[in-house]
Amino acid sequence: MSNGPAGHAARSAVRPHSETSRRAGKRTFLYTADGIAIDSVYDPGRFVYDASAPPARHLVFVLAHGFTGSVDRPHVRRVAGVLARYGAVVTFSFRGHGASGGRSTVGDREVLDLAAAVEWARGFGHACVVTVGFSMGGSVVLRHAALHRGAEGTDAVVSVSAPARWYYRGTAPMRRLHWLVTRPEGRLVGRYGLRTRIHHRDWDPVPLSPVEAVPRIAPTPLLIVHGDSDGYFPLDHPRMLADAAGDHGELWLEPGMGHAEHAAGDALLARIGAWAVARAS
Repeated sequence: MSNGPAGHAARSAVRPHSETSRRAGKRTFLYTADGIAIDSVYDPGRFVYDASAPPARHLVFVLAHGFTGSVDRPHVRRVAGVLARYGAVVTFSFRGHGASGGRSTVGDREVLDLAAAVEWARGFGHACVVTVGFSMGGSVVLRHAALHRGAEGTDAVVSVSAPARWYYRGTAPMRRLHWLVTRPEGRLVGRYGLRTRIHHRDWDPVPLSPVEAVPRIAPTPLLIVHGDSDGYFPLDHPRMLADAAGDHGELWLEPGMGHAEHAAGDALLARIGAWAVARAS
């Protein structure tokens, strides 16, 4: 799985998705720098551009879901619904997920998918963009923030339930995930059982790891959120990320929380929304 070029502009697809609107929003395909069509939804929430409005009105969240998720999954829509109270929201399906094209590289070239979504989000007139990622998406928002700076970057980053390092197999769920990704029969289960199309090639070269990416994010505000009951990644992962972040990062260890979107309750999401408004503005 090779790491694609960063910083190329996304192009709007010539064929919009059959569902072209959601409320007063928009749904379409975006093209990534390497030519993959990404199913994407913009929900303006309560946003109406007004230069005199409070900064929160100018904020847009870009949500990066976890492995096997998609823009239409109920848990992704729930997260988007809570964050829409604090700004507009862009959701999208990573490559190989949902209606998006291509095949999943499990966190490598997905950085290009997020870059396309961030550029699209900025095109709606928002002054601040905040990326919020879960699990695989949490690693992607960290790497995106490290690789994309300035106008192509973000104003704040939230990483939830992310790994600190690659190839971790220390828990049973992660051993099952590695079987799913690396074995032909596992990829068949992914395609037909989980609606996720997984690339058969190994990473070459191995992409920048999340813990290596984190120091490069400064001075962009960073929030790391992790549950103390996460069955995939134990607490040494968020602590490694927080140590690497230094003073520009903030760590929330959530009592009783499990893994990723399913475990993130509405109250936690509301706290994340309020944090983003305060930091990004």
